[in-house]
Amino acid sequence: MKKQIFIALLFFWAIPSGFAQLKTHTFEEAEQLSKENPKPIIVFIHTNWCKYCKLMENSTFKNPEIISILNDSFYFVALNAETKTDIIFENHTFKFQPTGQNTGIHELATALATLNNQISYPTITILNKKNTILFQKQSYLSAKELISILEKTQEIAIFEKNSFPNP
Repeated sequence: MKKQIFIALLFFWAIPSGFAQLKTHTFEEAEQLSKENPKPIIVFIHTNWCKYCKLMENSTFKNPEIISILNDSFYFVALNAETKTDIIFENHTFKFQPTGQNTGIHELATALATLNNQISYPTITILNKKNTILFQKQSYLSAKELISILEKTQEIAIFEKNSFPNP
């Protein structure tokens, strides 16, 4: 009996963040939720073959502080740039655009990940409550770097909320 209690305590001690999971939304869900409760939308644009994307998925987005900030203050959308599924966002249907046999890029990924006429993965794009681009960054971000960006974005969101009357 003591051994079972010890194992249970060891299990809960080894997982201090509990079982917190990052809430991921589709664009349609994020857009609808934002109408009810306006928050910035964080879009993580990635591909299946990108090693830095996988690194962010397995480290940055597993960080308990990142999970807490994103779940509380943002709507998080993970966009595979090579998805072939149509996405309706801002009353527009975005589609996959083939560039060759079994290759291509989604129009929404192009719209949100293009910076200086280039697309790189991973890209983090932050949309404000009007769904316009507030911030873009094309590179791997550590948890510490992303926390800094999210905190600055929260400050801007608070400023916008307090400075401008709602229409």
